[in-house]
Amino acid sequence: MERLDKKTTILFPPDLYRRLEEVGKAKGLSVGELIRRAVKREYQLGDVGERMAAVEKLARIKTPVSDWEEMEKEISQGAIER
Repeated sequence: MERLDKKTTILFPPDLYRRLEEVGKAKGLSVGELIRRAVKREYQLGDVGERMAAVEKLARIKTPVSDWEEMEKEISQGAIER
């Protein structure tokens, strides 16, 4: 577990804080942990291992991919049909 030894105070409007509490409860996380995770995501502060795991997860997604010329043609046709 990561060592937590720095503290800050953040003021939230009551409705936003209440929503954070609800999300935290649903996920089994504290409001502080939700905020730490959001900060890491927003500012790409996760460690290299986390980023590599995300890249590997994306690479495993099976999506239909054609060669570039065919994809470019499909993209252009889609733009024209709008």
